[in-house]
Amino acid sequence: MDYEVKKSDAEWREELTPDQYAVLRGAATERAWTGELLDESRAGVYTCGACNAELFKSGTKFDSGCGWPSFYESVNPEAVELIEDNTLGMVRTEVRCANCGSHLGHVFDDGFGTPTGDRYCMNSISLNFKEAE
Repeated sequence: MDYEVKKSDAEWREELTPDQYAVLRGAATERAWTGELLDESRAGVYTCGACNAELFKSGTKFDSGCGWPSFYESVNPEAVELIEDNTLGMVRTEVRCANCGSHLGHVFDDGFGTPTGDRYCMNSISLNFKEAE
């Protein structure tokens, strides 16, 4: 995919903390139950931690009990890129920011009781939060 935001690896390393870089650019996963946005409940918008593109509205966030912030849909289908992920001996669907290609987490079809049935399981460190005015 051709991303609107294009930066060199050196530029990303300069702008992001080592932990952010590992997750956003290296597809690492933060430990469950450690993310700053896990218990965030204010109204607002979650944006990409690398480029600030809008990704999820707070009204779509739900407590899935998985240890990472979970949402049942993105702000619009074009906000995220879904990619088949065959790492770790299983098939999953990786979620990336469609604006810069940064790794956000994975989406699963086990969002029971949500309007879409989806659970976008996002790394807290991959997101920023902008409170509604």
